[in-house]
Amino acid sequence: MVASHQGLAQRVSDAFWRRPRLLLLVLLLPPLLWLGVVYVGSLFALLVQSFFSIDEFTGLINYEVTLKTYAELLQPANFDIILRTTLMAASVTVAAAIVAFPIAYYAARYARGPMKALFYLGVMLPLWSSYLVKVYAWKLILAKEGILNWMVEGIGASAVLNAVLSMPVIGGGSLSVSYIGTFLVFLYVWLPYMVLPVQAALERVPQNLLEASGDLGASPGQTLRHVILPLALPGIIAGSIFTFSLTLGDYIIPQIIGSSRLFIGQAVYAHQGTAGNIPLAAAFAVVPIVIMGFYLWMAKRKGAFDAL
Repeated sequence: MVASHQGLAQRVSDAFWRRPRLLLLVLLLPPLLWLGVVYVGSLFALLVQSFFSIDEFTGLINYEVTLKTYAELLQPANFDIILRTTLMAASVTVAAAIVAFPIAYYAARYARGPMKALFYLGVMLPLWSSYLVKVYAWKLILAKEGILNWMVEGIGASAVLNAVLSMPVIGGGSLSVSYIGTFLVFLYVWLPYMVLPVQAALERVPQNLLEASGDLGASPGQTLRHVILPLALPGIIAGSIFTFSLTLGDYIIPQIIGSSRLFIGQAVYAHQGTAGNIPLAAAFAVVPIVIMGFYLWMAKRKGAFDAL
């Protein structure tokens, strides 16, 4: 019996050795089936649901294919949600790139030995803690009794902050329920996803190019604009893929920190859970997929995937 099992194992091993593509197929088949059934299947079901509509009289789903639900996205209230979420994602992405670049540049060009390890520890450490714990911690920091307001009052700028928060476009009388607070929390939570790709891209910039730029008479600013930034651009775009997409589809931060004005994630939950309008919720969920599809297409053309 043992000999027969050993003979079968030997034949299977020989077959895989003679046909490496068969071995590759056997190894990839389970994850591909899981990806195809669970992930792609759920996305397809979501897409199908978005082509249905809700009967205005009965409140039941009408299973006839129509674009009526997508037309509802163009209504002012719904389009405002899409525009608000997209603008927030874009602003967080731009701010993350501005903040991350000097950090990544220092780590790539000057940090050595223990300082390099300290850099990676400092960037990765926030990712090891609970997402909810970080958001609720920021809720306390941004509250009227929080440390941030205490610091603002200490420098005598509380009147300016209150004037800004009283503006309708900002939303809320406190940082903990405002667009500014939402922006700050988004920036903090997703910043590591921008720092690491930019740092990896800057590591690939050859030192001899920087020396050649200086030898040819370029100033540090000119070297930054014409040598470093173009070569670091794929890393910046790669980081923006994370920051933009994660902000675009996030539900928890706008729910805990944000104002009463909805974001896409909240709209999906509200229409599916409260209103029972699953087609409209599905149509809202398709919006980030479409936006990210165009974004990834442009990022690929810029070579961003080489920096991932």
